[in-house]
Order: sequence, then structure tokens, then C-alpha cells
Amino acid sequence: MPRPIQTRKIEFVPRVNCFKPVGVPLTRLQETALTLDELEALRLADLNGLYQEAAAEKMDISRSAFARTLESARRKIADALIHGKSLRMEGGPVQAGPGRAGICPSDCPCRHRRGWRR
Repeated sequence: MPRPIQTRKIEFVPRVNCFKPVGVPLTRLQETALTLDELEALRLADLNGLYQEAAAEKMDISRSAFARTLESARRKIADALIHGKSLRMEGGPVQAGPGRAGICPSDCPCRHRRGWRR
């Protein structure tokens, strides 16, 4: 019997849950599902620029589990982009943290926030 998946802490839930290629009806597209923990791993590593050890700590998982989650997320996004699939973001073994749904926390170090004022 496999070991149960540990719940991962996330601080961000996207406002939108689906991206698709322009000009093609959603009903005609194949779909790739990205879990919310995979999205959080991408946000922490690629957008915020955190090292895997620090990002894993924030999600309350081991560094190796973080690396596997990040690799899975990158593979799914590459598949969706290369093959023209829609990308749905939902589910996964997650527990929402102090962040607000769809909005980065006010102390978020995201690169997109640098120089941005409310």
C-alpha cells in the first residue's frame, strides 16, 4: 500500500482556473490538469526565485517532494504549450494558508510586484 500524500500548504489560489489557446473552443481541446500545489511550487521557485529548500519549507514538505512537484508542474505546462492543450488549475492535496484567494500576500516578493503600487 503506498504512503498517503502529505498535505501541502499554499498561499495563493488563482482567480482564474483555466487557460486555453485563443480561437479554439474549449470543447475541442484536450486538457492538462495542474494541481494547486504544483502551481504554488512554480510560483515560489520560478516567480519568487526561491531556492528549493526555502520553498519546500514554505509548503511544509521535503525538498525532494518539492523537486518532484516542480518537475511535474513544468512538464504539464510544457505539454499544454507545445501541444496546444487547455490548462486547468484545481485540486490537489492542499491546505490554504494566510494568503488571499487570487491575490498575493502584501509581503509577497514576486518579481511582478517590484515597483508596483496599490
